[in-house]
Amino acid sequence: MRSRSNSGVRLDAYGRLVQQTILRHQDAVTGLLPASADYQDAWVRDNVYSILAVWGLGLAYRKNADRDEDKAKAYELEQSVVKLMRGLLQCMMRQVDKVEAFKYSQSTRDCLHAKYNTHTCATVVGDHEWGHLQMDATSLYLLMLAQMTASGLHIIHSLDEVSFIQNLVFYIEAAYKTADFGIWERGDKTNQGITELNASSVGMAKAALEALDELDLFGAKGGPQSVIRVLSDEVQHCQSILHSMLPRASTSKEVDASVLSVISYPAFAVEDSELVEITKQEIITKLQGRYGCCRFLRDGYRTPKEDPKRLYYEPAELKLFENIECEWPLFWAYLMIDGIFSGNMEQVQEYREALEGVLIKGKNGMRLLPELYSVPPDKVDEEYRNPHTVDRIPMGKLPHMWGQSLYILGCLMAEGFLAPGEIDPLNRRFATVPKPDVVVQVCMLAETEGIKAILQKEGIDVETVADVYPIRVQPARILSHIYARLGRNKQMCLTGRPYRHMGVLGTSKLYKIRKNIFTFTPQFIDQQQFYLALDNKMIVEMLRTDLSYLCSRWRMTGQPTITFPISHTMLDETNSSVHPTVLAMLQKLQDGYFGGARIQTGKLSEFLTTSCRTHLSFMDPGPEEDTDDEVAQYLDHLLQRTTPQSNLPPTTQRGGLSRFRAAVHTTRDLMSLASKAKDLHVQNVGMYVPSRIFQASQQSVKLLSSPHQHDLDGKSHTLYAEMNLPRDKDGNVDCKALVDQLCICPTLQEQADILYMLHILKGPEWHTGLDSEPGPTVKELLTELYVRVGETRQWALIRYISGILKKKVEALDEACTDLLSHQKHLTVGLPPEPREKTISTPIPYEELVRLIDEASEKNLSVSVLTQEIMVYLAMYIRTQPALFAEMFRIRIGLIIQVMATELAHSLHCSAGEATENLMNLSPSDMKSLLYHILSGKEFGVERSVRSVDSSLTTAVSICDMEAVGATRPERTGLVRLKSEIKQQLDKRRQSLPGSKPLSLQSRDTDLKSFLSAGHTELLGKDSFSSMLEDQGSKDSRQGQWQRRRRLDGALNRVPVGFYQKVWKVLQKCHGLSVEGFVLPSSTTREMTPGEMKFAVHVESVLNRVPQPEYRQLLVEAILVLTMLVDMEVHTIGGIIAVEKILHIANDLFYEEQKALGADEHMLERDPSTGICSLLYDSAPSGRFGTMTYLSKSVALPAWCIP
Repeated sequence: MRSRSNSGVRLDAYGRLVQQTILRHQDAVTGLLPASADYQDAWVRDNVYSILAVWGLGLAYRKNADRDEDKAKAYELEQSVVKLMRGLLQCMMRQVDKVEAFKYSQSTRDCLHAKYNTHTCATVVGDHEWGHLQMDATSLYLLMLAQMTASGLHIIHSLDEVSFIQNLVFYIEAAYKTADFGIWERGDKTNQGITELNASSVGMAKAALEALDELDLFGAKGGPQSVIRVLSDEVQHCQSILHSMLPRASTSKEVDASVLSVISYPAFAVEDSELVEITKQEIITKLQGRYGCCRFLRDGYRTPKEDPKRLYYEPAELKLFENIECEWPLFWAYLMIDGIFSGNMEQVQEYREALEGVLIKGKNGMRLLPELYSVPPDKVDEEYRNPHTVDRIPMGKLPHMWGQSLYILGCLMAEGFLAPGEIDPLNRRFATVPKPDVVVQVCMLAETEGIKAILQKEGIDVETVADVYPIRVQPARILSHIYARLGRNKQMCLTGRPYRHMGVLGTSKLYKIRKNIFTFTPQFIDQQQFYLALDNKMIVEMLRTDLSYLCSRWRMTGQPTITFPISHTMLDETNSSVHPTVLAMLQKLQDGYFGGARIQTGKLSEFLTTSCRTHLSFMDPGPEEDTDDEVAQYLDHLLQRTTPQSNLPPTTQRGGLSRFRAAVHTTRDLMSLASKAKDLHVQNVGMYVPSRIFQASQQSVKLLSSPHQHDLDGKSHTLYAEMNLPRDKDGNVDCKALVDQLCICPTLQEQADILYMLHILKGPEWHTGLDSEPGPTVKELLTELYVRVGETRQWALIRYISGILKKKVEALDEACTDLLSHQKHLTVGLPPEPREKTISTPIPYEELVRLIDEASEKNLSVSVLTQEIMVYLAMYIRTQPALFAEMFRIRIGLIIQVMATELAHSLHCSAGEATENLMNLSPSDMKSLLYHILSGKEFGVERSVRSVDSSLTTAVSICDMEAVGATRPERTGLVRLKSEIKQQLDKRRQSLPGSKPLSLQSRDTDLKSFLSAGHTELLGKDSFSSMLEDQGSKDSRQGQWQRRRRLDGALNRVPVGFYQKVWKVLQKCHGLSVEGFVLPSSTTREMTPGEMKFAVHVESVLNRVPQPEYRQLLVEAILVLTMLVDMEVHTIGGIIAVEKILHIANDLFYEEQKALGADEHMLERDPSTGICSLLYDSAPSGRFGTMTYLSKSVALPAWCIP
């Protein structure tokens, strides 16, 4: 018999350690591990971490086998791992109904349990008796299942189990927007059961999703049916949210040691090496002590000051735990493993020695890792005075199995028994390695032969949809329907993936479905429901956004391929040439560079070899084909046709298609392909369905053929009140007579108004009896009017009708969620509360729209505009998150108000005209104006006159002031001189009846109803008075500081580090009072300075101030106070009235300016706040700067409330 080698002896020692500390406790029936002798329940997270040492040891024995017994030992250890992982699978599969419910609800009542009975796999506490929702635990299980399967273990045994794991993928897919209780099971650190978004959960979910994508759960023995599929867009959502959160861990925890598991082993979820380093340093500097790291600041768990009889803490109690938080050696084990993966041997040595110092010797010399070290009760005061000096005592579980396991794993690696690649076979450790450049392949397709010919005249060679056959082109919507079948399992009552919109990463792959190759057009092409797609510039903007997103986020093998269809809506008014914006874009794409992305244009057939391709095997016809499945039947029908027939005729028969779109499914008629397309809500069917379906469709009612059509700037001057509504003999409105009036209306606007009246009085489904009985319904007529107005591009009217029809903004709830998960709170409606409503957690689409309607006080245009702006904000936060720096709350009502103010300022026009101009901006101009407001850049406004229905209307467009032609090539509009605009405006004012000059004195802040179209003046008169003077003669820089304060105030922007400074001020006084609302100093006892919760708290007090520029001056006043605090002052008083400081400063300014000879007109005060308008427009520094006067004011003792 061979003698045992030295390494064999050392391995056996680790084998004994694993046996004594971990495997000895494994249940013989279920394979689960109890948390400790006292806690007999099995926690999912602890079980997975605890078995890692066993898995590692098994791999080490297999690799370093001296003799046959070592191989047997390796097998035995591996089977213990399989048994535990299958035990956890049994626990979760018993709760399959919860997985199904949670996919749709994301509610704490529907989540999987966090712990189970060790001996039976049953649940141990009720749904509401524990903080069960812990996304990181489920994600950790899935991540390790993937790694262990890749290392050769067979854990999953049947296709039903594969379906269950696929549904667990859907369960964690929404982690980026799901607030949970987190790794410490407590949620918010006050321990009151409040869920919050946790970086450790989002990061672990991202890692699990990436690890499982395209993984065969049966290993080498599997086939296409056992492969797991993940949508790349969901991974990227997690990625961007994680990046926006770190180094912060959650709203109530500014730093948390658990994030080590996300930035390093096991998740490796962060791709930015700099961010990884910043986060690691933050944890070490703020949380490391002499015995390990604290979990987070002011963590009361097991400290002598914690009341063991109470589960929750009082908010003011948290200050007691500062500096005496327990220290956990567990995190040193993470840091040791991190050193091994990053190749930093000094770090490995440092933490291995540190761990040796805190281990406790058990019987037979076993080295045990305790759960935590606590300050002895009699030494608390000493530790308060001199942190990190008192000797602590070990408490809690011994050994702490999770820590023990990671310690053993680290030692096995440090001694060379295991290489990093062996416990990370999926190579997650290379996350921070730079990725190769992405080239986006773009294939342009013409909808018809006619469009192909028009493009060829311009020198652009494209194929038609028919030319690319046998490759099938379908809308993104169909891909969403296909993915909704993934993971279906009748036996377990699992319905598959919830129907969600496809992101651009999903539509940029080629798919093999039922032996055919499919490509899908991007989601924004589908947005026919909403009016953004009517604006060609907006389509170009959306394509630019998608391309730059693809470039930065593409991680798959193969290049992304975008199929971009060019339809008849992208032609200009004459239908004989391409819209200039679209043409410019097509030419730039051919040049090979667009929107910061490298582009390769070409034919689809050329891209087949270089594209990323996925085989959707779950769509292959199975033994029992589902007869009711619409998608399967749609595909069958589509694929039965051998050659595509010619496409839909150009939509001169507009009513046919619009009628087709508006039709509700009256019958479940699945006879023809087109009706299937209709059931799947495919828009623009003719493009994707090869047949002549629509030629025989019913002719539309010629509602709008009025003989004399002249349209006055898209508005009717008859207000509702004065509308001579016809009455019947009982005095009620005579609706039949209203219908008759429809036919003789001169303008589209008046027709819209009459239809709106009928909509209110009779409802959308009322048959009007127009032309015949029963006649079209009100809704059908409105839909037809919408199409008609869409062609004339009268944006105010389009928004108005869109509001009446309650047209769905396709991605509204997703946009809202995007903003919220980047830790921004949203408010809708104009300030102050209660009209302004705050949204702080994701809510379903219907509820969101209801809330917006309520906050808009039933004003249709404001409601639609709010939704539109929410979509643009989400686009910007995805592509340019830097625009939102130092902003915690985005107040959409105020942003709309400032947009109108900016227009009024640039055009020198009244509030009413500004509102009307704002409503008439095209979507792309609206988005551009929003960009200038977010970035604070100057912009110019250009007026142009265009003819609509043989009458002239003025249109306003937004263009840049600076020469940024290189980045925004399509903004070629030259800025006219202000005086020229002014002359045009003056002419227009004289020619327009009913536009009165705005009285500067009126203090009416109510929003007056202004137009019959349901518009509102978005500007209170007083916020506005100082802006309407003619500034032609004055210095062009005048108004600059006021504008900047107004923008910053409306966007809730604060200087960097502002909240931390406020926290310091609160420590030296009893509170800050703003407009009668007090921010008490006791908040510092609950919250730490870098905590997001504290920032939100400060915001809620500042947001009581309705005027944005006044709010900014209050922020400046608070900054002056912080300078005072930085000096060695013990206290600066009781409750400090911030607005009092500001008013004293204002009086000083007024007196000094008056003494210098300024006249009353220059020193005019803002009537609502009493502040000199000139002070609003003063720079912060300099002799007459606001800071100078605020500092003088603080030096006077009059501002403190006794």
